Amino acid sequence: MPESANRARSLRAPPQTRLKLSHLRLIAALDETGLVSGAAQALNMSQPAASRMIGEMEALLETPLCERLARGVRLTPLGQSLARRARSVLLQLSEAEREFAELRAGRRGSVAFGAVSAPAFDLAAPALTEIREMAPQIEIEVAIESSITLARDLIAARHDFIIARVPDDLEARLFETLTIGLERASLIVRRDHPLLARAPLSVQALSEYPWVTQPRGTPLRRTIDNLFLAANVTPPERYLNTTSLTLSMMLVARSDAIAAISVEAARFACEGVAPGALTLLPTTFPIVVQPYSLITMRNRPLSPAAQMVYEIIRDHALRRARP
Repeated sequence: MPESANRARSLRAPPQTRLKLSHLRLIAALDETGLVSGAAQALNMSQPAASRMIGEMEALLETPLCERLARGVRLTPLGQSLARRARSVLLQLSEAEREFAELRAGRRGSVAFGAVSAPAFDLAAPALTEIREMAPQIEIEVAIESSITLARDLIAARHDFIIARVPDDLEARLFETLTIGLERASLIVRRDHPLLARAPLSVQALSEYPWVTQPRGTPLRRTIDNLFLAANVTPPERYLNTTSLTLSMMLVARSDAIAAISVEAARFACEGVAPGALTLLPTTFPIVVQPYSLITMRNRPLSPAAQMVYEIIRDHALRRARP
């Protein structure tokens, strides 16, 4: 063969690159059934069309791929090799299609959201159980912080959405909000606290003891301060401010301090985390904090995964709100 012809042939694309997915499906079906008719039926095509496609593959690859027998066909060694490769390619393609569908449906990906303590215990925790059952491939990051910290992290795109309140010092038009719940708080003390013998207690009886509460300016702290002001009682002189629920429980368990935390967190602390060490302090008055909302950034669409998590938490909240 002339050198120019050899060079031209070597520059041609490898024959494999001209195979179609339909070719790969057919060779894999031939290997499974051993029949042209069976392979054609599996691919929902006529037997003559399947025979023509076999001829196309053999012409492209310039080699026989199967031997015609009295009953059916048998793949040649090269045909078997191609069938193995075809199954591998088709499997990877199927996995890619499934992964794409899961991503589009929100069943894969990563989601970061934050919550203040009440909805973190009351909504996020049960919703996460449902999310894990529906979409175990989603990677979820949850932060429990004050509303101001969460809102600033939302603006900085560190969260997809938050369950909190829009802080007074931020422009409300930046956010889309959906009010989903009202936070109520309880007081917790150590199991043998002196005040328990006098319960239920009025506001007047609480100012003599140290308090563990959230920092000044947070909704819960404002609520506590307003309780004392409304009762014409001098507020406590000793406050330890922290947003950490764990630290709050530790300080209360080791001192005469009183902590104000969400009702859900208080029940969890007294019944689950530290049974026997902490208890609820009954009062004659309710502690009602501001409502909280599902908050997203205006004009910033959620990813499919984040949208799915958002909707599950929203639906949990709406079911709880029904009588």
